[in-house]
Amino acid sequence: MKRTVPLMIVMVGGILMMVQYFIPHQYSQAVFTNYTQWAPIVGAFALILGVGSLTRVHSHKIRRKTKNWQYSWAVLIPLYGMPFLAIIWPQSLAGGMDSPSIFHFFFMHIQVPIQSTMFSLLAFYIASAAFRAFRAKSALATILLLAAVIVMIGQVPIGEIFGRWLPETGLWILRYPNLAAKRAIMLGVGFGILATNLKIIFGVERNWLGGAGK
Repeated sequence: MKRTVPLMIVMVGGILMMVQYFIPHQYSQAVFTNYTQWAPIVGAFALILGVGSLTRVHSHKIRRKTKNWQYSWAVLIPLYGMPFLAIIWPQSLAGGMDSPSIFHFFFMHIQVPIQSTMFSLLAFYIASAAFRAFRAKSALATILLLAAVIVMIGQVPIGEIFGRWLPETGLWILRYPNLAAKRAIMLGVGFGILATNLKIIFGVERNWLGGAGK
């Protein structure tokens, strides 16, 4: 019974979403509007559940002194510190409605630099992966290497030194072969999402229930 009720809720909700999309009647639209109004409420409970689960996992690591337990403090302190600062000091201590708050100060001077650092490091990983992938070990790898060189050089001003044909060829590769492959991948992903959603709606896929899903 404890698994039957969630399965029925998911099935009814999934069918309602499909009906309102393919049959845009005023009644189905009204049901859809009322149904989506519950989404923020469910999201709030999911947020509480996620924060509680995260707290339990990292507090358990701190108590047990497991490997790299010190990093758990780096998770828990901002997790509770940032909302605390946003609630207690919504404005700057200097006063004034336009002065930035402490929450905004920590976000701009800690979160933003961390994100910039992560993306900067990611660029080197992408360059390393591209160097390994673009080795002309076969005919297909050679075609990939040539196409990549044409596109990259065609996107920078130095590419025009070789003539207008290089930027135009790079643009043609992006508009036609690359876009066709991208749309084929997106179509395949869409069919995969559709199949997974149908399996969840009709109860075939039950792993999301937890445990063995039985």
